[in-house]
Amino acid sequence: MKLSVVIPIYNEEATLEELVARVQAAPYEKELILVNDCSKDSTPQIMAQLAEKYDNVRCFHHEVNKGKGGGLATGFAQVKGDVVVIQDADLEYDPSDYPLLLRPIEDGRADVVYGSRFLGGKYVRVHLFWHYLGNRALTLVSNCFTNLNLTDMETCYKVFKVDVASKLDIRSTTFAVEPEMTAKVARMRARVYEVPISYAGRDYSEGKKIGLKDAFIAVWAIVRWSPLFFRPKW
Repeated sequence: MKLSVVIPIYNEEATLEELVARVQAAPYEKELILVNDCSKDSTPQIMAQLAEKYDNVRCFHHEVNKGKGGGLATGFAQVKGDVVVIQDADLEYDPSDYPLLLRPIEDGRADVVYGSRFLGGKYVRVHLFWHYLGNRALTLVSNCFTNLNLTDMETCYKVFKVDVASKLDIRSTTFAVEPEMTAKVARMRARVYEVPISYAGRDYSEGKKIGLKDAFIAVWAIVRWSPLFFRPKW
């Protein structure tokens, strides 16, 4: 089983090299698809160095900022593996959790696996209260529309069999991509599993990018992509 690890990147010069090293240490055949979303720091230069160092790293660049959703759409269009793993470019999520994430797929039980920060991984940094509450509230609203029973819809760690990933047709450009993907997975009636993951969350002084505005956008996306309004072509 070959992994396609899609990594959307925006101004992550401080963590990108270490993150890629951690992904490379995961015990799977893999390709790394790095998508630079018009970073203003030295991210493009670091990406070029990583592509020279590792023969399984491929790099793509946006000339204008397209948001996380745009980065994922670009990356998903390039996958050549059997399973797609979404990986943020910071160090909040630990690639050593890949075996946990992939086991339900390897066992033939799941088409999609979400890594939950709220099920009790090896370690979890204490969350900012309002950020935690917002995540749980958005997950609850999403569950009401999708009829899934997720604990962490907004998690970065989402893993898809490639036939599911190829049908997602990501349209959102912002963090609304999380509820969009969740609604579409529910619409497909894919077999969805959740597993506990580790989480070393950042606060806003450390570069966390999501805020209150993104919560309102996510609520609109939950409604927009719900089965009541969205009719996919597949």
